Amino acid sequence: MSSTMTALYGGTGPEWELREVPVPTPGPGQVLVRARAAALNHADAAVLAAADPTAGGTGVPYLAGYEFAGEVVALGEGAAGPGVGTRVMGTTPGSFAQYVLVDHRHAVPVPGSLGYEEAAALPTGLLTEHGALMSGGFEAGQSVLITGATSSVGLIGVQAAKALGASTVVATTRTAARGALLREIGADEVVAAAEQNLTEAVLELTCGEGVDLVLDHVGGRTFADCLPATRVDGSVVNIGRLDRAETTIDLDVLSYRHLRVRGVSFGFSRPEMLGATLSGAVSALASALLDGRVQPLIDSKYDFRTASEAVRRLASHQALGKIVLAVH
Repeated sequence: MSSTMTALYGGTGPEWELREVPVPTPGPGQVLVRARAAALNHADAAVLAAADPTAGGTGVPYLAGYEFAGEVVALGEGAAGPGVGTRVMGTTPGSFAQYVLVDHRHAVPVPGSLGYEEAAALPTGLLTEHGALMSGGFEAGQSVLITGATSSVGLIGVQAAKALGASTVVATTRTAARGALLREIGADEVVAAAEQNLTEAVLELTCGEGVDLVLDHVGGRTFADCLPATRVDGSVVNIGRLDRAETTIDLDVLSYRHLRVRGVSFGFSRPEMLGATLSGAVSALASALLDGRVQPLIDSKYDFRTASEAVRRLASHQALGKIVLAVH
């Protein structure tokens, strides 16, 4: 194993900088993974911009990335779980490097013969969507509304809900143009949010009752519109704020329908909770991952030397699915 590695750093300008740095040594409870692929998340563009000193950012250098796949090459003291040589996927800050240091609880074996690029695109979506379903008290046979369903994690959510036995999955997208894709991956009904009234459309599809559970990736006005689209004693789980974080809700709707509202952000969870959420998701969806009922949609592939193009693609909001970096 080489003593140095290539890695992508932010904090020096509007783009990531490719650096040659020492290969880290795993500490207690850590594993060292030789990464073969990494995937971009929306946070990557936001963090890069916030650290850009040419645009008023912090100017503090940082190792970029959050999601990876590769094989374990070394174990720190007390590290349990995947052993040396195991193909793993996982999540950790600083994953855009040839060698990734990760808490042993945050790397799980790659299911079956799944390729590294597909595996790298799974951890965030799996832990977020399965974790949100469980947080909302999901049970097989329930109906689920997923807003912002063409986001990379939303696409996983549609597939996961169906694989776990949802009776009906209603998915939203801004326009009807992407409705065919959502139906192809498992959505039973599609609501074009820019063309239809969300609440009215969902109530019509559910004979006036509303869905059992909402996974909301959009926030803003959409979150408020989800409340009256949820049945009495139903649950609404906010996952993301693709629109905005602020909203105004009707408390009468919340109270009269006896709704349960939860918010989740697993990237800010305690390490033990994040590990349990990731491993729980992979375990619960293992058969679906193996037979292809749950799989990531790859929008495009780049590598470290073309990472600037990748982040521009991410920032364009035109990507459909995950953007992946091959790690050579």
